[in-house]
Amino acid sequence: MKRTTWALAGAAVLVTATVTGGVAAASGSTEAAPATQDPASTATVQKGKLAATVSLDGILTYRNPYSAINHAAGTYTALPGGGDKIGCGDVFYRVDDRPVLLLCGPVPAYRDLRGGDTGNDVRELNENLRRLGYPAATGSSFTARTRTGLRALQHDRGAEVTGELGLDDAVVLPEPVRIAKVSGVLGAAAQPGAPVVQATSDTLEVRVTLDALQQGLVKAGCRARITLPGNRSATGRVARLGRVAQVPDGQQTGAGGATVPAYLGLDDPAQARGLDQAPVQVEITTAGVDSALNVPVTALVGKSGGGFAVEVVRAGGARALVAVEVGLFDSSSGQVQVEGDLHEGDHVVVPAS
Repeated sequence: MKRTTWALAGAAVLVTATVTGGVAAASGSTEAAPATQDPASTATVQKGKLAATVSLDGILTYRNPYSAINHAAGTYTALPGGGDKIGCGDVFYRVDDRPVLLLCGPVPAYRDLRGGDTGNDVRELNENLRRLGYPAATGSSFTARTRTGLRALQHDRGAEVTGELGLDDAVVLPEPVRIAKVSGVLGAAAQPGAPVVQATSDTLEVRVTLDALQQGLVKAGCRARITLPGNRSATGRVARLGRVAQVPDGQQTGAGGATVPAYLGLDDPAQARGLDQAPVQVEITTAGVDSALNVPVTALVGKSGGGFAVEVVRAGGARALVAVEVGLFDSSSGQVQVEGDLHEGDHVVVPAS
């Protein structure tokens, strides 16, 4: 179940109705409390930091899923395993004992490349060769320098040294990958055009789902505390928000139940190594103040004319209702920001525990 911490406007009304159990009789800024009263249970007016948060359930997983498409015909003779990491320029798998390399870039492989060819896929090949430390052209043309660098790479990876890149010689994905699932079967036929592995980036992230009321609160850059399995704590921030709203099955668009995914990065991903598809608890800080007068939410009393007051215990035990304006609600501490004729150290009445 999701737990949502709302801003004070809704929370204070709920608390006033259900916790304080009463409404002040007058609406003035300061007024005497009823003459006959039970001994008061009090809390001290404090000054300090407050933070508004949204608490959610999340899933820790690896970002950027990819499907690697095989273009080689023959038999799978070597395949990676789940969790393996494949770098740009590494041998990805083997067909008929021929290495198929992983190259990195935005343009998927779609043709053979040889001397004289031009295009974005050739530029991509040149960039891979340069990053790997081999000779290569600097543009989008397959030059003699490209051929020299490619031959050196093929030699080092145990491939046939041709100086040309066949469509079946490499798989192109946007970045180095971590193997999530192997679709190919060792010893089975390698079908051109069929997926061979499902992969992801090696970057862990947390995915949460925001409902309609939370979407205006959570922004990219918001800080978060993440509780990992084993009650370990990590920190992070909202990296990005999904652009497409998701509607539950069978519900009409616009019915109020649309949700949007949000993705959080971890400050120290090493804290979560070895976890995948793990449930986590997330507390996102949506707003904060560094120094504010605050009282327990349970100290608020609804005024008959609207707004809120607190019951202050003065010197000698006299008690008076003081009108306050409310600000930030901090769900983790149960405190609320207030402004009015109050001072740090004053005592306010709260329900007896």
